[in-house]
Amino acid sequence: MLKITKFLSFCLPLCLLCLVADAQQPATPAPVTQSVTVTTTVEPIPLSESNRSVQTLDTRAQPLLFNSVVDYLRLDSSLNLQSRAPGGVQSDLSIRGTTFEQSLLLLNGLRIDDPETSHLNLDIPVPLDAISRIEVLHGSGSTFYGSDAIGGAVNLITAQPAVSPTGDRFSLTAKAGGGNYSSTEQSFRAGYAGKPVSAELSGSRDTSAGFMADRNYAANAISAETWLNLRPGTTDILIAGSDRPYGANQFYGPYPSWERTKGWFASIQQQFGTRTAASFAYRRHTDQFVLFVNDPSIYENNHATTAWQSALRRVDKLSANVTLSYGLEANGDAIQSTNLGRHARNQGSGYANLSLPSVGRFSFSLGAREEIFSGGDAIFSPNVAAAFSLTHTIRLRASAGHGFRLPTYLDLYYADPTTIGNPHLKPESSWSYEGGIDWTPANGRLTLTATGFSLHQKDGIDYSKYSLSDPWQATNVGNFNYNGAEARLRLRLPGTQRVDLGYTAVRATAPPAGLISEYAFNYAAQNAVFTWTGDLPGVFRQFTARTQVGVTQKTAHTAYPLWDISLARNTGRLRPYVRLLNLSNTGYQEVPGVPLQGRTIMAGTAFTWPRK
Repeated sequence: MLKITKFLSFCLPLCLLCLVADAQQPATPAPVTQSVTVTTTVEPIPLSESNRSVQTLDTRAQPLLFNSVVDYLRLDSSLNLQSRAPGGVQSDLSIRGTTFEQSLLLLNGLRIDDPETSHLNLDIPVPLDAISRIEVLHGSGSTFYGSDAIGGAVNLITAQPAVSPTGDRFSLTAKAGGGNYSSTEQSFRAGYAGKPVSAELSGSRDTSAGFMADRNYAANAISAETWLNLRPGTTDILIAGSDRPYGANQFYGPYPSWERTKGWFASIQQQFGTRTAASFAYRRHTDQFVLFVNDPSIYENNHATTAWQSALRRVDKLSANVTLSYGLEANGDAIQSTNLGRHARNQGSGYANLSLPSVGRFSFSLGAREEIFSGGDAIFSPNVAAAFSLTHTIRLRASAGHGFRLPTYLDLYYADPTTIGNPHLKPESSWSYEGGIDWTPANGRLTLTATGFSLHQKDGIDYSKYSLSDPWQATNVGNFNYNGAEARLRLRLPGTQRVDLGYTAVRATAPPAGLISEYAFNYAAQNAVFTWTGDLPGVFRQFTARTQVGVTQKTAHTAYPLWDISLARNTGRLRPYVRLLNLSNTGYQEVPGVPLQGRTIMAGTAFTWPRK
């Protein structure tokens, strides 16, 4: 704790001095980031200028063709989604072959990872309608965001409501639909776009009776966000909550289990001028698990975690081609559990990133982060990235960075007859390297990116054993590497048609002889995604269609295809839609031992005002 105090006492006065100086400047409604969407967060570095492999997913372009954040994330072939139920009820996310625990989830640049277990990282507190876009960083992001971002980071970003083209300040969209397995879905978003005050209220509810016994679920989420565009800068206040009870049959073994998770999230972010922002967030998450749904007395766990975080960030433009981003961050988390006991930890960090976005044909960035823990330990995470414009259409880039991850409380302390934690686990650490090429012909219709990457990991955490009869034991399995390549092609066809094709291949070093691994070596060795989107011709010209084919091949398993088709009206007050999922009726398991449902049809109608 003494190291944290010395570190903060040295850096805090510098940041406060910058904050006061900037607060005295005239306020302006311009964004504090260099992104296309106005936000109140000063990011450690704008991902679009990081010379890294970054994918941006627009969740407002065709919202009726998707129903969850997981649906959008499946567009990125470098992401491996391991779902146990539809609608994102419980899904694991991993990037470039790493484990789901090595991917960081953010909401407006603030951490929403669950310290209990990374199985619940996609238990997102806000509904899909509250999100305007998703940014996915491939490769190490610990320099920018700290722990967990070994494989990469996913940032969910909200946005202020905008005045409509017809001048309306009020907006409303509402959707209701249903399908087989007694499935229903409802959502809404109501917004007001004002100069001093903007506000948005969003909610969603998805339910199903389940395609097999004890696989019913209900996914509920609601959020309210307010923006005060006043001096010295915009204030962004977000409050959100979620409640997801679901049947967990086969989720954690051959048991008719049941689980319910609840989440609460609140954040406030404050601009001071256009270059400085302060933020604070609090998250509480509960997890109730019953091994036998009809007799909770046999075995039941109740976990409650809390987490807080604060940040003071600033961006200074030192010259026309030099930008310095820096800041201080602090966060802490705690757990109270019937199985894991009571534990708490906290840490503080400081980071700086120097960016030269244009020096002739070169661009360059150099960053570093020092993370100090309450026990007195510290981790230093540097990152360097560069790019070179070979021609006006071809760009080369390369980067290297350090990543780390702290064990979750489940990794450290969990114990039952089949799984045993390990309080002596060391933090994971890694070095990530990548090189790539971006090609954009002059006509702008085609974009092609290709990246080769290598991740060298030390003290990786996995659940493993050497005999099938033994329980899973959390261990540092040693050093191993992930090597692979990813490619993305985007082609704009005549009219509004667009084709997207992504392919990622990963190969890890072999596990130690005789070791049976539960997670670290159960990755997607190959993943391909093909998507076509476009408006239909003739009498159907008011409708937009999308078809997507994904093929995934897990290590030591046969590849399986998934084919989806979506159709929705794109204009008018009433907009009917239909989504046909898993048309091939493929029987598959994204998590070993957990079958997923077959062919599914969902249809409904959305109401929108104003209609344009």
